[in-house]
Formats: sequence, C-alpha cells, structure tokens
Amino acid sequence: MGAEDRKLVVNMFVLLANCITSISIIMVNKQLMGKEGYGFNYATTLCGVHFVMTSLSSLLFSKPEGKDDTSGKLPLVEAIGFVVIADVSIVSMNISLMLNSVGFYQICKLLVIPTICCIDYFALGKKFTSTVLATIGIVLAGVGVATVTDVQFNEVGAAVAILGVVSTASQQALIGHLQHKHNMEPHQLIGSTAPAQAVSMLVLGPFIDRVLAGSYPWTFQATVPSMVFLLGSCVLAALVNLTQYFCIGRLSAVSFQVLGHTKTVGVLFFGWFFFNHETTLRNLLGLSLAVVGMVAYGIVTQREKAAAAAAAPVTPPSPKKAPPEKEPEPAPQV
Repeated sequence: MGAEDRKLVVNMFVLLANCITSISIIMVNKQLMGKEGYGFNYATTLCGVHFVMTSLSSLLFSKPEGKDDTSGKLPLVEAIGFVVIADVSIVSMNISLMLNSVGFYQICKLLVIPTICCIDYFALGKKFTSTVLATIGIVLAGVGVATVTDVQFNEVGAAVAILGVVSTASQQALIGHLQHKHNMEPHQLIGSTAPAQAVSMLVLGPFIDRVLAGSYPWTFQATVPSMVFLLGSCVLAALVNLTQYFCIGRLSAVSFQVLGHTKTVGVLFFGWFFFNHETTLRNLLGLSLAVVGMVAYGIVTQREKAAAAAAAPVTPPSPKKAPPEKEPEPAPQV
C-alpha cells in the first residue's frame, strides 16, 4: 500500500469516526436535553462542559514533557480571534433556533457551505471548478428537500441567523487555515483554543441559558442516569471535535461539510428506525439525491487531485558535480 493509499484510508477512517460520534452525540443529547428525557436544556453551558473535556483529551496527544515541541504555536492574537468567532457561532446558532422555525434553521445550516466557498475564494484564494460547485448544489438540494419543511422567521431572527452562518463558516475555514499556516497538528490547535472556549462558555453560558431556557443550570435536578448521559455527551463531544479538526486539516472545510451530510442521512435514518419518526416519499427522494451528490463530489474531487498531481512539473535530479581537478604540483627546483 502506497503513501497515497494509506492517507486515503486514514482520511476515510477519521471521517467515518466523525460521522459515528456525531450521530451518537445527537442521540445522547436527545435523551439528555429532550422533554421526554431528562430535560437538561442548557445548551450553551453544556458546550462549555464539552470544551472542558475536549481540552483534557487534547493533552493525551501532546508530547511528553522534555520533548522538543517548538512547532505548532498559535499566536495569542489569532487564538483570541478564533475563540471569539467560535463563541459567536455557538451562541448565535442557539439563539437562531429559538427565534426562528426549525425549517429556517436547517436552511441556515445549508448556507454554511456556500459561505465557506466564498471565504475560501475571496479571503484565502482557493478556486472551485464548475463541476465541484454543481455536485455541492446537488447535495444541498437533496438535504434541503429531505429536511426543510416550515420556514418562519422575523427580522431579528434572520439577522442572528446570518451572524451564525458567517461565524460558523469562518470558524471552520480558520480550522484548516491555522493548521496549515502554523504547521499545527489538530490536537495542538484544540489545546490552544479549547480551554479559553471552555472558560468563556462556562462564564457566559448560564446567563444565556437563563434567557433561552428560563432557568439557570444549577437549578437542574440531577440524577445518576442524567449524569451518566452528561458524561457520555462530554466524551462524545471531545471525539467529535478531535475528528472534526483532523478532517478539516487533512481535507478542507468544504469537503468536511459536504461529506459530513452523511450525518444528516444517518440522523434521519435512526430517527425513523428508533424513534418512529414519519417517513415520506419526499424524505426518501431528498436523501437519495443528497447521497448521489456526495458520491459525485468525492469522485470529482479525487479526479481533480489526481489530474493536478499528474500535471505538476517533475524536478529532474541535479547532476552530480565532478570533483575539481587537482592542479599539477610544481617540479622541485634543484
């Protein structure tokens, strides 16, 4: 197995791990936060606890003390900017879900991919072929048909939703950009940003949740089963974050979003299978179209990468220089 094949296998394994953990945490949080479950509906504070676990998990991948680890340092200014954008993304998306309908919230999630494409094109200088954009359009159309139903919003809700889309797209674009710019591993970027995100979310989260949920998190009546689900949610969140940073660093934010819609397919499937959610012909047609688009996107991007690698100029090896000839020694004078 060559280096490219091994890289492809690792990428697919991590992407699959991200899909599995993402679907699992949705199911766990449904039981933890839902009205039919334990009713822990403090989403912002829960994000803070998630980042505490994520910060701890990043230490497992750090080098032992005494080892040289000079690469992968994130400047303080860029770290603060990243944390602010990430916090705005979390808070604005939660508020958007409260102010707007679920259908409009789903549309906003779909708009993240085009927004990332615009950021990559205008800010980072990346280009996309018309074929790639067409496959992205197929995926978005399929997911939209399968998930978007009622669309209701107001002016304030729309403004918050736009802020959420832009901040979410910016954060995901920065995940890959910062890793490449500073030669960072995924756990290094997480270790540089997750602690600050945890502190900020735990400080601001209870007050935001007081507005969104109507009470503070410490008023929750904890039980042993609910704490088990809370711990499981934290462990899964750490795995989701680690695999997400890894996927975006090795692939791209756009590829992660497009191929990540397999999670949407999985969530709907498990909803139908385990929770007896209603299945319609529209859902099935939309998901089928989305799967076709994802497969087409994977094939097109792989072909473009192969074509770019084949067209890349090969630098010929430099010829070996002949050793300099020695000057003849002068004859000894008698």
